[in-house]
Amino acid sequence: MIKERMTPEELARLTGFSRQTINKWVRKEGWMTSPRPGVQGGKARLVHVNENVREFIRSARRATDAPEIPESMTGESPLHALLLTLANEMTPDERKQMTSLLLREGIAGLLQRLGIRDQN
Repeated sequence: MIKERMTPEELARLTGFSRQTINKWVRKEGWMTSPRPGVQGGKARLVHVNENVREFIRSARRATDAPEIPESMTGESPLHALLLTLANEMTPDERKQMTSLLLREGIAGLLQRLGIRDQN
């Protein structure tokens, strides 16, 4: 999910890169940041996710043929993370239509429409 402000750790999970790499991009690209509320010491920052940051993130996402990180290490499967990201990037109307389709046809109907599951 891409929010208006995100921690480097959230951006790392989204892109598949390390938190250190995200922090390097923040400095190198000059991304706007602000202190993270409730964290003392001044080092915890939130990245302001504007269109330039979004575009950079889209272009920097790891390729799907990259080695897969075990689900036990990430807490969620790559498919799960991808589906969440896609759902959060949909417009409210698109989410409403997708929800309606899933409720009406279920996963079997969706898979049939995608040609993944044969009709019986």
